[in-house]
Amino acid sequence: RSSQATPAQREADPENRWLGRGPAVRLTAEMLRDNALFASGLLRTDIGGRSIKPYQPAGLWEINSASYQADTTDVIYKRSLYIVTKRTVPHPTLAMFDASDRSACLSRRQQTNTPLQALALLNDPAYVEAYRKIGEQMTKASDVTSGISDAYRRLTGVSPQPEALQLLESLYKRTLERFRSNPEKAKGWLKTGRASMDPSLDQMRIAANAVVASTIMNSDAAITKR
Repeated sequence: RSSQATPAQREADPENRWLGRGPAVRLTAEMLRDNALFASGLLRTDIGGRSIKPYQPAGLWEINSASYQADTTDVIYKRSLYIVTKRTVPHPTLAMFDASDRSACLSRRQQTNTPLQALALLNDPAYVEAYRKIGEQMTKASDVTSGISDAYRRLTGVSPQPEALQLLESLYKRTLERFRSNPEKAKGWLKTGRASMDPSLDQMRIAANAVVASTIMNSDAAITKR
């Protein structure tokens, strides 16, 4: 059921006790990561196996006199369910999005909204790598509009409104112009992560499209279930 409601419905039932509308909630930490990996084509869907060690800032486990060596194979693209859990040092990005540290049983997670969450979606190598792979898919599209529309549908599950599509196309053009005039600015988008990149594609276009994918992923349409 849609979470949309008329003003009269909200006034009559502000807490939705009559279940007249669906919930509007942010996706969980695991859903956000899995959605980005799935949209990029990186997600491994095989079931079972050992825990995985994805990208993580260096030095965190040293707090507890332990060591952390990130995996170097494509197992890092398995679902978030398989990420190794250390109660004293939880995975930082999942923790930012209120994933449990498993030190106690929880019947319901809290749902916060902080600037750190936006920074994680913008800068976590796992997400930046996913944006780059989505950028490759967008670059292979027949034209800019269809590439952006396809990426938007894969990340949000809905088609973009004309106004949003126009804004994203404008962002792509401005970003591409900036990268062509200063290719150094595109390196962070192109060099992050272990996934290979198609050498036959225009790298500046890939980087510009990655910025667009990042913008879509950081929008309310992508991170909120409605």
